[in-house]
Amino acid sequence: MNATTFEIIVVFTAYQSIGSAKNGVTVVIFLGYIAAVLASIVLMFIIYSESSLHKPMYIYLFNLVCVGLTGSTSIWPKVMLNLINQAQTSSYDNCLLQMFLIYVYGAGTFVVLTVMAYDRYVSICKPLQYHTIMTHYRVKQLLVVSNLVPVFLVAVQVFLTSRIPVCKYSLPRLFCDNLSVSNLSCGNSSIRFLSNLYGIFVIVSLVVLPLCLILLSYAKIISVSLRVSKDAKRKAISTCTPHLVVFINFSAASLFTVVYNRISSYIPSEMNIFVAFQIVLIPPLLHPVIYGIRTKEIRKCFSKTLRRRMSPFAIFHLNSKLQSFAVKGGAAAVPGHDAASWDNLDGTPVEIGECPGVHAEPPQSPEEEEPLSRCLHDHTCVV
Repeated sequence: MNATTFEIIVVFTAYQSIGSAKNGVTVVIFLGYIAAVLASIVLMFIIYSESSLHKPMYIYLFNLVCVGLTGSTSIWPKVMLNLINQAQTSSYDNCLLQMFLIYVYGAGTFVVLTVMAYDRYVSICKPLQYHTIMTHYRVKQLLVVSNLVPVFLVAVQVFLTSRIPVCKYSLPRLFCDNLSVSNLSCGNSSIRFLSNLYGIFVIVSLVVLPLCLILLSYAKIISVSLRVSKDAKRKAISTCTPHLVVFINFSAASLFTVVYNRISSYIPSEMNIFVAFQIVLIPPLLHPVIYGIRTKEIRKCFSKTLRRRMSPFAIFHLNSKLQSFAVKGGAAAVPGHDAASWDNLDGTPVEIGECPGVHAEPPQSPEEEEPLSRCLHDHTCVV
């Protein structure tokens, strides 16, 4: 253990319990982290590139995925580096930075999920007033609040923790968290008491209060859904299921982590890996996957994006085939088309639907739907 006047080095002792399984754990973490990053990037690209997804629900989903990437990136590259190296250490300042990013991720996820629940509540319970309530200005306000409030409150917590005198340098974790870092202090002090007191305030503000608001929103949604038609009820369930699954998964993981941190001295140290997976690796991977699979509009846009990326090559091949049937300098040898129909058969892609055989979907006549059904179908609440 090295400690100097200018820098304090913290040693992570939890890696010792992994033993010879370090290589296997590293591979699992690497694959999980890469999968989470790729899934998040794909989902963010689809939301950004598709104008039909530029709605409050998907804007907040974009924000949720960004927060998840912040949390996983703040931990797993450093954990993998520690697994590969012989010494598992970190400077105290880097430890505080990692702690800050982790708690911004946790608190930010709860706040964003609360904003998403509010959006679903307005959409389902007040569809006629949706555009009046969820204006562009209101959406921006909620985005700013959901990002800046966790950053500010967590920054104060990290500052108070950094003021606590340190006299121990062994951390029985894979990464830094506030409780473990606070336990490095020299006995009880007033600054530690203040830090713990403020920590309770942060938990109530950024975890307990959002949980209560989300549960209240779903209570209202269920109450309204019971009074509408079966079709509207089905669409309400389909709309809320991804958010509800993500909320339950993250809440359960957070609760388990809090309980584990309080009784970790009575539990084998190998549980550190499972806890880390449960709170920081699995949610950032599951969130984009769950929304990508369960949300019909995202699935359609994903398929549309794939077709758009592949269609130039397919249509170029189709044009080449059609040119072989064209009469040189004369009319086309394709029944039902004259020479003017093939003016663009010079190898340049044409729009889907201009050529026979390219599957263009026929226009569909709009169906008469009740306001709640229409709102739940396109997430815009246009009635």
